[in-house]
Amino acid sequence: MKATDIQSLIDFISKAGLDEVSIETENLKLSVKRYSQITNVAPANIINSTPVYIPPVQAQVSAPAQTQAETKEVAKEAKLDTSNLLTIKSPMIGTFYRTPTPDSPVFVNVGDDVKSGQVVCIIEAMKLFNEIESEVAGKIVKVLVENATPVEYDQPLFLVEPK
Repeated sequence: MKATDIQSLIDFISKAGLDEVSIETENLKLSVKRYSQITNVAPANIINSTPVYIPPVQAQVSAPAQTQAETKEVAKEAKLDTSNLLTIKSPMIGTFYRTPTPDSPVFVNVGDDVKSGQVVCIIEAMKLFNEIESEVAGKIVKVLVENATPVEYDQPLFLVEPK
């Protein structure tokens, strides 16, 4: 079974809404489970794949005292009072996108009000696009990451003035 065949099968299973599928042939044993790691096991090698579905991820929020020195430095340069600002951080490693598609408007701009649960960006990891939702309500004060750039786990993405 080729990698493209496996990807097509995973896409079909995802669209069908199945939670678990197991396929076994002479040369391949394939087990796909929703919300867990998928493992494709062949006699000669082991291939690890990504989950079939990843629900929207809640972005981590921390108080300014717990933010990285980099965030404080950016806030200082922008002459912002960090005593009351919260940071929306990346919950994963991947590529940060401010828009859902290249032709779409950005999710949030500086000065926009955000609600808890509102999508603020997308982080692409292993060809899966994960919507990142805000955990706080407030006003976006600063966007700390450029569009289409790599981000690390726990990296500050936005500064938010809580309401």
